[in-house]
Amino acid sequence: MTNAQLPSRDAAVIVARYSHGQVAVLSAPFPLHGGEYLFLPGGRQEGDESPEWCARRELREEAGITAETLRSLGACAIVPGSTARLHLFEACDLTLGPQELALDEEGFQLMWWSMEDALAAVSEGRFLLQGGPLALFLADRQLVTA
Repeated sequence: MTNAQLPSRDAAVIVARYSHGQVAVLSAPFPLHGGEYLFLPGGRQEGDESPEWCARRELREEAGITAETLRSLGACAIVPGSTARLHLFEACDLTLGPQELALDEEGFQLMWWSMEDALAAVSEGRFLLQGGPLALFLADRQLVTA
């Protein structure tokens, strides 16, 4: 990967936890990778928005969810060689509404899964990107230690 191809903008991934403990999981076909995969709401920062505002916008757009409470779970590098960071959040006290999908997101399907089922899907290799599984593990750990 050349420097021109490295991510240059920070991104956010969100574990949205509904009142019954279920988490928002998205699915979509990824033909390049040979099938349908799971992922959590998230995406790249736009303009000068903060990681928190990016998380709130992506959650609303991809899942139709607004959150009263947004808590940081930490951050990590997106890839070696880039200064871009992936910010992980847990969202609670949710209000549900319609998805606001962009044209390239029209296949995104929102589902509500138990944390146990979402973590099992991670173990089965059903998540395409690494940020979602990391956020799920951290959110689950926070729940256990709380």
